Amino acid sequence: MNWKTVTYAVAAMALLGEPALAADTVKLAVGQRGNWDTSVAEIGNQAGIFQKHDLDLDLLYTQGGGETMQAVISGSVDIGVAAGTLGVLGAFSKGAPVRIIGAQATGAADFWYVPSASKLQSIKDATPDTTIAYSTNGSSTNSMALGFVDTYGLKSKLVATGSPSATFTPVMTGQIDVGWSSPPFGFDALDEGKIRIVARANDIDAIKNQSIRSLIANAPFVDQKQDILDRFMQAYRETEDFMYSSDDALKIYADFAKIDVATAKRIRDEFFPKSLIDPDKMSGMDQVMADAVKFKAISGPLSDAQLTQLIQIPPRR
Repeated sequence: MNWKTVTYAVAAMALLGEPALAADTVKLAVGQRGNWDTSVAEIGNQAGIFQKHDLDLDLLYTQGGGETMQAVISGSVDIGVAAGTLGVLGAFSKGAPVRIIGAQATGAADFWYVPSASKLQSIKDATPDTTIAYSTNGSSTNSMALGFVDTYGLKSKLVATGSPSATFTPVMTGQIDVGWSSPPFGFDALDEGKIRIVARANDIDAIKNQSIRSLIANAPFVDQKQDILDRFMQAYRETEDFMYSSDDALKIYADFAKIDVATAKRIRDEFFPKSLIDPDKMSGMDQVMADAVKFKAISGPLSDAQLTQLIQIPPRR
């Protein structure tokens, strides 16, 4: 055996013995487990899309956008899914290390309901004694509930009740007058006639064209790990395409949400047009900022320089 043969053999053995490079771990806080629009990371992870981009997702589910944002600000997670944009503006204006890396929802499928025996026929009928639910402080449902109050001139009390499942029992036992939910939670009760919808988020015209929920990230993560962020957003976009083009995505979601495939398809097709979860543009920001000022989330509109610093959406590749 000549020296070249020995050299090649040693090199081959070294390559075979070298371990594969580990995927980069990205920690996510996701509001509202089981919603179609918040399941992008879950579906993409199960379908192997994020792994294709050398990413290993560590998913933490929260009760709502407020909890999600706090996890991002504290640095305990890298990215937050479905943080209320008004709350993000407020936190950023106070110096919190948070950046918007994409729109999570433009418009909303959330709805507000009452027990069927309730005297309320519409949320417009709410009185000063009426209690109206939302998830957590600083969440998108918080801003939507404030929107109902402002649009209809209500004097009702707004109450943070957590997730749709956590909200349902106090509504049905009379502790809360008007509950909130998002598909698929509440479908069974609606079909069985136990509850009635009295308001939908998109009843408020401004919400239809606003990016009311955002994908957010911890500022040091954005500054220091741009390559990982770019790969995450590429995988996120590919997953969205998969969700609207494949029955396999419906099967993954149905299993995750513990519903049948027909219900999964109904949720997607009737409540979540693909444009609703397009991450590439933060829409209606002038109105979002006006609402943030009106509801005292910020003291005044952010400058162009501040918006450029806050909104850093990686370009589509």
